[in-house]
Amino acid sequence: MSGVVLLLPGGDEVSSRRPSPVMATASVRALGRRLTRAGRDEGLATHVVHYRYRGWNGSEAHLARDAAWAADEAVRRYGDVPVCLAGLGMGGRAALRAGGHEAVTSVLALAPWLPEEDVAASPEPVKQLAGRRVLIVHGTHDARTDPELSFRLAARAKKANRDVCRFEVHADGHGLSQYRDEVLSLSEDFVMGVLFGRAFSRPVQDALAAPPPLGLRMPLAAGFGKSLRR
Repeated sequence: MSGVVLLLPGGDEVSSRRPSPVMATASVRALGRRLTRAGRDEGLATHVVHYRYRGWNGSEAHLARDAAWAADEAVRRYGDVPVCLAGLGMGGRAALRAGGHEAVTSVLALAPWLPEEDVAASPEPVKQLAGRRVLIVHGTHDARTDPELSFRLAARAKKANRDVCRFEVHADGHGLSQYRDEVLSLSEDFVMGVLFGRAFSRPVQDALAAPPPLGLRMPLAAGFGKSLRR
């Protein structure tokens, strides 16, 4: 294997219950299939991370800890290969938080759940993302995870790491289902580029190169990625 994607499903803010294996994989199943097919000839391994608990659970940050454990396991199984953490919802937060693992070279966060920023408390950390390439994708009509919070995090991360970009999916909700094909194409474009050196599409190149806020509010065009489909 020459690259690994660890898929991090969504979760709850607080829960000590064990997630259902079937329900846990449902949210990232389509992304996993798409990336597995795209990276087959490159030697890509994709794995869904099965959490110990359904919840993030405050300072315990269980989902991020499980993501870091999975990165350790990828190193144990495959050796020194680049790892991409790809998460949805609370899994997106786990991907961003665990992005500082030494094996992780890139992070894909889809509609990441992030806490409200409190000036009296420590903000969600971003320093661990230095040296990683980061793509955040968020629907502008997401009623479950505030897209403005992912923009603010991306803006803070961009100050320390130029390789951060963020795409907005106009009028789409939390599941990013209205433009599902475009989101999957964008995810494929990013992951194949960061893990195997494929050329990024022009929109991704532009988003990475543009100064904030332009590169952090890049619109995902309808029909994106049609040329990538096989």
